[in-house]
Amino acid sequence: MGSPASGPRGPALAEAVIESLSHDGRGVARLEGKATFVHGALPGERVRLRLAKRHRNFDEAELDAVLEPSPARVAPACAVFGRCGGCTLQHLAAEAQIASKQQVLLDALRHIARLEPESIWPPLVGASSWGYRRKARLGVKHVAKKGRVLVGFRERGSGFITETASCPVLHPQVGHLLGPLGELISGLSRPECVPQVEVAMGDAACVLAFRFLAPPTLGDVAALAAFGRRHGVTAYVQEGGLDTLRPAEPPGVTLTYALPEFDLALEFRPGDFTQVNFEVNRLMVSRALALLAPAPHERVLDLFCGLGNFTLPLARRAKEVVGVEGEKALVARARANAERNGIANARFVAGDLYRGLDAASWLAEGPFDCALLDPPRTGAPELLAHLPRLGVRRILYVSCYPGTLARDAAELVQRHGYRLIGAGAMDMFPHTAHVESMALFARDS
Repeated sequence: MGSPASGPRGPALAEAVIESLSHDGRGVARLEGKATFVHGALPGERVRLRLAKRHRNFDEAELDAVLEPSPARVAPACAVFGRCGGCTLQHLAAEAQIASKQQVLLDALRHIARLEPESIWPPLVGASSWGYRRKARLGVKHVAKKGRVLVGFRERGSGFITETASCPVLHPQVGHLLGPLGELISGLSRPECVPQVEVAMGDAACVLAFRFLAPPTLGDVAALAAFGRRHGVTAYVQEGGLDTLRPAEPPGVTLTYALPEFDLALEFRPGDFTQVNFEVNRLMVSRALALLAPAPHERVLDLFCGLGNFTLPLARRAKEVVGVEGEKALVARARANAERNGIANARFVAGDLYRGLDAASWLAEGPFDCALLDPPRTGAPELLAHLPRLGVRRILYVSCYPGTLARDAAELVQRHGYRLIGAGAMDMFPHTAHVESMALFARDS
């Protein structure tokens, strides 16, 4: 749609029309037939771009000017958007963001799996796309020349920390503390030995876990505790692995989140995996139960079950649920959550879901009527052949990466006789290009 034109100085400039969004939220144009990825550009826009990096099969460019803007372009809410790597889509209206993510999911199913869902579900979205983030890993950098400490997300394409006092996507209890956190850490005995602060929030409490590369002094720990009291958060200290995580001021707090529809409250520790967006998580669990629809006489298998986010709601509806998880600490937490909520028909097994499956104890516990899979980004290709052998007739697949969902969908349909009943995206991470989704598969026998 355009051709480069070299000026007397600097990288070449070109004009182009943006055709689509890439999986990482960049605009995609074609210059002389070659794909060019443009930071900050939106589909349908005519832009002037500045070529930044050339590669054999594609080029990368920075946006120089928007000549004809998209109707969906909006003013970013954050002053450091474009420099900070925490968000990539604040310049796109929220409804257009999730529509784009839905399209990314459908395109992956069509192009990778050659599949069309029988039904396309409306995307799941929360009431607000701001202040939703309850888990985050914030980078910390002691800038000796400036005599100060920066706390926040890293700059796009850089190891530097973005200089900002607040973040609008973090929960407000934490989002306004970036500046004060920098002041706190700069006053510690060795601020250069604090590389990150991890945020973990429950419904009623917030933990800030400070990672130390060298043991903090008693004065450091006291300063963290005092900061927590002033700002309504609880400071924890971590000097090594998760087993070293401890409250700066014992006894610390208990973190919980509720799933009110199922009369459940789940406890977790600051280092445990939980969803970052509690509102969308509740919507996701509700839809998952409605789609999988376990009957009171059915047995359910929940793979990659974590601390029981899906397992325990499923147990409210099914005869029995078996949850399998690779991390032993999460299995212990899931068992405790089942006991705490008075659930006796959920059992949890610790097991590697990628290796040694033929000898896995849980495979001998079949048959199962339905299964829920919530794997990491790599997907679950090693598991798929076992599901029909266990008698599983319905599978709900919850995915954090459309590419591996599509790959596994092709396997389930083409090799194991399942149908793709439906699929839809979820806006778990507004203002980012991250696509969460779920898909339902069924077979007759």
